[in-house]
Amino acid sequence: MPALCRDCLHAAEDGFARCPSCGSRRVVTHEDLFALSVAHVDCDAFYASVEKRDRPELLTRPVIVGGGKRGVVAACCYIARTRGVRSAMPMFKALSACPDAVVIKPDMAKYVTEGRRIRAMMEALTPLVQPLSIDEAVLDLSGTQALHGAPPALVLARFAAAVEREVGVTVSIGLAANRLMAKLAAERDKPRGFAVIGADEAAAWLAPQPVSLLPGVGPAMAKRLQAAGFSTLGQLGTLSPRDAAARFGEDGPALAARARGEDSRRVDPSRETKSVSAETTFETDMTTQAALEAPLWRLCEKLARRLKDKDLAAAGVTLKLKTAAFAIRTRAARLAQPTTLPDVLFAAARPLLAREADGTAFRLIGIGAQPLAPADQADRGDLADPEAPKRAARWAAVESLRARFGEGAVVRGRGLPKPPRG
Repeated sequence: MPALCRDCLHAAEDGFARCPSCGSRRVVTHEDLFALSVAHVDCDAFYASVEKRDRPELLTRPVIVGGGKRGVVAACCYIARTRGVRSAMPMFKALSACPDAVVIKPDMAKYVTEGRRIRAMMEALTPLVQPLSIDEAVLDLSGTQALHGAPPALVLARFAAAVEREVGVTVSIGLAANRLMAKLAAERDKPRGFAVIGADEAAAWLAPQPVSLLPGVGPAMAKRLQAAGFSTLGQLGTLSPRDAAARFGEDGPALAARARGEDSRRVDPSRETKSVSAETTFETDMTTQAALEAPLWRLCEKLARRLKDKDLAAAGVTLKLKTAAFAIRTRAARLAQPTTLPDVLFAAARPLLAREADGTAFRLIGIGAQPLAPADQADRGDLADPEAPKRAARWAAVESLRARFGEGAVVRGRGLPKPPRG
């Protein structure tokens, strides 16, 4: 059976439990090891790993990346995870579970920089790289063996070693015949993992697993499936397309197919970003429009920056609010023309906020751009708004000053924090 040592990268068609070259037991063996070409790459606890890389004294400490007692966990290291901490968990619950954790405020600029470094390393392996997030992507290495002089499995093992050596973080890799199974394989052996699931074993491997294992099946859907008598993926996978549609609607046949490990999606490097957003959680609840407008303005500035980074523009805005009781409200509006300017985003979001600021206590506010448009269509100006190009020039000048002298170099009055009033 084919085998690969993940430490010295020794590979052979005849399997081995211990590497004959270096003695390592970090060995991957699978009959399809050198034939599969779809890979899911996921950085391990990325934000926390970057922070530990930069602060080696934290290597053996539980680390949580997040903000404020009322914020949520953006990421946590595996030590913190053993104490029950999870991403998106409220900070007060995380600190209750792990009171000795070191809490670090997120440094998104640093994480984006490191994520782009890793992305560039992926793109050196194959042009078929589809980013899924800042630290996660799916790759198709079909047809690259002649280019690299090695099968995809060995190329991926070299890549993992290079990321660890050059960037200072670890990745987990799932190798399979399609995107779904590659993702599940990557989650099977974290951290610093390399797992393989062949096409012929996918259905059997999935059969005893709970329906909640399937990506896209959240708690509500899992509860619905279980109520219908489907607690395992094997049970769900027995449904014919007709029965699946009758029970679960138009998405039913695809759901049953995925329960069998079937996935026809291709790796698409040109996959369009559907939305860009920014949000913040308050230290104390806010109830008035005046109090909410300052953080909303700052988020509009952040959103404008993110749109520019992605070479996109907003053709509409979506306001998000979360109440003190954790209920989410969203309101949307279309724009007369696409924009990348924070004042236009703010002007569109402000009336949406006014309708929701009814005395309700809010713990979070967010602003998103959706639908999106190409950046070259933004802020061109017309008879109804001839000043748009001038505003775009002013905003570019502000960003230039901030790039040279820091974020505090130019601050709009509406972005200054206001004394709490409710």
